[in-house]
Amino acid sequence: MSSDTSSFGEFEHLVKRALTPVDPPADLTLRLESTLTELTELAHDELESWELSAMRDPRNWVRPVAAAAIGTTAGAALVVLRVRQQHRKRAAKSSGPIDLAERTLHAVADETRRILDR
Repeated sequence: MSSDTSSFGEFEHLVKRALTPVDPPADLTLRLESTLTELTELAHDELESWELSAMRDPRNWVRPVAAAAIGTTAGAALVVLRVRQQHRKRAAKSSGPIDLAERTLHAVADETRRILDR
């Protein structure tokens, strides 16, 4: 019975170690933002260089569809990341939950415009 207790104690110790919070690297946000920005720009360049005359052949649709999907996903993630970074500032300035929601929606619209204007 004591071996069961000791193995349970070891298991409990391993679970506690595995579930201990780990702080992300300090530059993780910058690296993520840089990667998302690069993906968005590459997708934009791919779509910009694509010729409309190639649309007639469905075999040519893969690259522009993939570029649109990647660009949209990376752009949306970039908006979320940037808006999330400023959440505490908006929360401190807001007068309540409705005001915070309005400020957040304005921030999403501003970031979206900023990315689309590039």
